[in-house]
Amino acid sequence: MIATRTALGLAALSLGLPLLAACGEDEPTLVIYNAQHEQLLEEIAPAFEEETGIKVELRNGKDLELSNQLVQEGDASDADVFLTENSPAMSQVEQAGLFEELPAEILDVIPATYRPTSGLWTGFVARSTVLVYNTDLVETSELPDSILDLADPEWAGRISFSPTGADFQAIVAAVLELEGEEATRAWLEGIKENGTVYDGNNVVLEAVDSGESEVGIVYHYYWERDRVEGGDVSDNSQQYYFSDQDAGAFLSVSGAGILKSSDMNDEAEEFLEFLVGEQGQQILADSYALEYPLNPAVPLEQGVKPFAELDPPQVNVSDLDSEAVVDLMTEVGFL
Repeated sequence: MIATRTALGLAALSLGLPLLAACGEDEPTLVIYNAQHEQLLEEIAPAFEEETGIKVELRNGKDLELSNQLVQEGDASDADVFLTENSPAMSQVEQAGLFEELPAEILDVIPATYRPTSGLWTGFVARSTVLVYNTDLVETSELPDSILDLADPEWAGRISFSPTGADFQAIVAAVLELEGEEATRAWLEGIKENGTVYDGNNVVLEAVDSGESEVGIVYHYYWERDRVEGGDVSDNSQQYYFSDQDAGAFLSVSGAGILKSSDMNDEAEEFLEFLVGEQGQQILADSYALEYPLNPAVPLEQGVKPFAELDPPQVNVSDLDSEAVVDLMTEVGFL
């Protein structure tokens, strides 16, 4: 009996040893709340892991969904890094006091225009606002000088957009910052009267290409990506870039920041260094996304309009207020 008990005890101990060894081998994991394109980060994260040996866990969601979650979680959040598609969500987290100040070796890589003066986060990639137009229905000479002109009666029944997404709301945030509340409200009321609402920018693209709508407000990469993929919903359309620093030339910045509550600050800094450095930015430039890298050393060379030829308005990225935009769009009846 004693021998049997001893054998059982040794068996139990031996079964437990692999479990203890496995627990001892657990590696710390950098948790990234990611509102950028999943496919894009699924290219960057493995390259970073291979380069540094640091494990990464991506928790994907939408801009304001994740920024609201971070504000709710506060210091108890599991997140180490937050990435967005558009900057208003970054501003929300910044205003809540949740970001750690970034070191100069990260900040100085990106031009000051594309990061907040606070130094609490940085831009890493950008997309340009454009007007896509059906070339059978609209002459180039008919296109407006300003995105604000789309609220004029002559555009009644001719325009389309997707107001519920973070992309369009970032454009509204830029109009609000540049033109003020009264002008932005009037513009929103005008395009609501003139336009057709669609659920998603790709649907806007399809509506314009089919002739269901004459023009649509989107970001450049929707049209560019479709052209690369065969042109199914861009064969009958072209892009029109606003100029003269019009609100319609707004360049929306994707942001990256480190949470104060993170216990992996060194690893998080390594990730941001990789993201804004030439290796990470080249992955962005070569990816399907067709967004503009913000490190000046890495150009986007995939047939897209050169970054240097864009003429965006000067906007302080920290001043783009998502809460004010949501309130205003709700008041007008878009949300």
